[in-house]
Amino acid sequence: MTALASTRAELEPFLDGFANGKRGVVMTMGALHEGHLELLRQARHDCDLVVVTVFVNPLQFGPNEDFDRYPRTLDDDLKLCAEAGVDVVFAPSVGEVYPGGPPIVQISPGAMGEVLEGEFRPGFFTGVLTVVNKLLHLTRPDVAFFGQKDAQQLALVRRMVLDLNMPVEIVGVPTVRDADGLAKSSRNRYLSPEERTIALALSRALSAGRDEAAAGHGAAAVRHAAVSVLSAAAADGALTVDYLALVDPQDFSDVPAAFTGDAVLAVAARVGTTRLIDNLPITLTSGAS
Repeated sequence: MTALASTRAELEPFLDGFANGKRGVVMTMGALHEGHLELLRQARHDCDLVVVTVFVNPLQFGPNEDFDRYPRTLDDDLKLCAEAGVDVVFAPSVGEVYPGGPPIVQISPGAMGEVLEGEFRPGFFTGVLTVVNKLLHLTRPDVAFFGQKDAQQLALVRRMVLDLNMPVEIVGVPTVRDADGLAKSSRNRYLSPEERTIALALSRALSAGRDEAAAGHGAAAVRHAAVSVLSAAAADGALTVDYLALVDPQDFSDVPAAFTGDAVLAVAARVGTTRLIDNLPITLTSGAS
């Protein structure tokens, strides 16, 4: 049976009860889907105690973003957590997480958080890292599980843990996709059937770039293949691309033409009023175009 805790005081007995076991946490904003469930399954496999946090974090939403309409489905989330064998769901209020009101002290992501998502969503990663830092303190895990779909977020969380000497292991779990290739996301529910079809251009673009890399072509060819797919999809105005980038996974800087090694091909675009992100890890074996 999955327990529900809404305050730190309610959560503490569960954490203390597994002081000698391996404690894992999966942080979510709720509206759980198959992508989240894969995180839960990994946590359940690896850990003695599994805590899932459900908290829609106001600090990471901009003034024109969808905080108010972000789906809140706690009852359904609790059922899914119970089916996945989660021990406790921690669903705190905003006041519990930010007891002093909007925090004066926040975590800066540095230059790595100012590109790609950070450029298009100013302050986003400050909000993310601040709440992740808080939830790590509140849940005291040995391991925290994050989805690779949010690749830049995962990289920044890993860097925060390294830079701040935080005693927690960060595990990245591969992106879960529907059969048609669309990455699972809580925001997919906003898409109409027609918009969902248009949104498939994101995964097709990433696949086209990956195929170029697999064929031994370099960064320029990877970018060109992905951009060609997106340009065709955006021709009628139904899809608006924020960025398509091929970056070094260590710092999310653009890789040069002669780059070889592991990289991330990342994309963000708007379909109607819904903003979607996706990425694929790829390996460049040649600096040729």
